[in-house]
Amino acid sequence: MKERGVGTGIFLAVLAAAFYSVSVPLSKVLLDYMPSTLMAGFLYLGAGAGMLLLAPLRRLKGAKTGEQKLTKRELPYVIAMIVLDIAAPVCLLFGLRYATAANVSLLNNFEIVATAVVALAVFHEKISLRLWAGILFVTLSCALLSFEDVSGLQFSFGSLFVLAACVCWGIENNCTRKVSSKDPLEIVLLKGIFSGAGSLCIGLILGERVQFLWSVFAVMGVGLVAYGLSIFFYVHAQRLLGAARTSAYYAVAPFLGTLLSVLIFRQLPAPLYYVALALMAVGAWLSAGDRPLFRRKKKEVPQEQPCDRQN
Repeated sequence: MKERGVGTGIFLAVLAAAFYSVSVPLSKVLLDYMPSTLMAGFLYLGAGAGMLLLAPLRRLKGAKTGEQKLTKRELPYVIAMIVLDIAAPVCLLFGLRYATAANVSLLNNFEIVATAVVALAVFHEKISLRLWAGILFVTLSCALLSFEDVSGLQFSFGSLFVLAACVCWGIENNCTRKVSSKDPLEIVLLKGIFSGAGSLCIGLILGERVQFLWSVFAVMGVGLVAYGLSIFFYVHAQRLLGAARTSAYYAVAPFLGTLLSVLIFRQLPAPLYYVALALMAVGAWLSAGDRPLFRRKKKEVPQEQPCDRQN
């Protein structure tokens, strides 16, 4: 039964990663038909709408989930999550206008660094040597991806906004950890509805308007899959595998996003990208692993030889 639970957890973690991987390349396509702030709103509204549909289905099956409901104690963290989920996708989509989809997909792994640093600085969590090594590799990779011209040290404007989005999500991950014992469907529903409505209000105030009605349904569909279902399955996988092992499997999302970007846009990345890709792969592996970086050899204790007793 335990092995079956682990297998289910692995499947859900990889499924969550696959769902999220479609976000960047498809959003890049849809940005030609919708302003970035409104798109951020409809992405999260799509996630919330999906959870609204899922809740009645769960009741129809008569499933007793036993999930705990959110209380007033978690209210500050919920508000922080909603505000950060307004800022993060707006920054991401704005940066996506000025950077390639492949670069943005890979830069998303900077979220690992942001999450760890916030956990250390704010919540005083211990960071292992292995995680520090992973942070170093991820940071080096992001630095390479952030320069349009390394020889002239010309920094990519779009990359700055993508990194800002990762910082927002890194803080939000630590807030989410504080409410992780609660019902994931309720969490995604609140984040989707209120973060989406907040982004829509900001977009309308800025003068953004929807030009193509079909784009609203397309963006909400992407939000349902890439944000709603991804977060929902991720939380369930985390319960079966634990945080470290779930992250190990979920870390494939940026690499799947890169592959999709190349297939959709038919544009091969620059040679420097592959160096960054290798650094990012090592960094993601180090950051996600739950084993120590160096194994200590156990000292062998000599066993006492049994004495032959002569009667």
